Amino acid sequence: MDSMANDFSGIEGLEDDPKAMGRMMRKMGREMGEELPPEFDEVVDRLESGQSPEEIESAFPDLGNTDSSDDD
Repeated sequence: MDSMANDFSGIEGLEDDPKAMGRMMRKMGREMGEELPPEFDEVVDRLESGQSPEEIESAFPDLGNTDSSDDD
């Protein structure tokens, strides 16, 4: 985790660089060591190809929806 903190110390400004944001997210996913949903890889792939977060959000309108009312 210490290496992750060092790698992400320059996180400011990433919103203006989708490729750098994608690289950071991919590395963070690997460092976590947990199974991530396929949507994570799709979003990271799109970022790494240069697609903006806004474009990705419009392509995946339900992404990040944490409404758990369906789980009753």
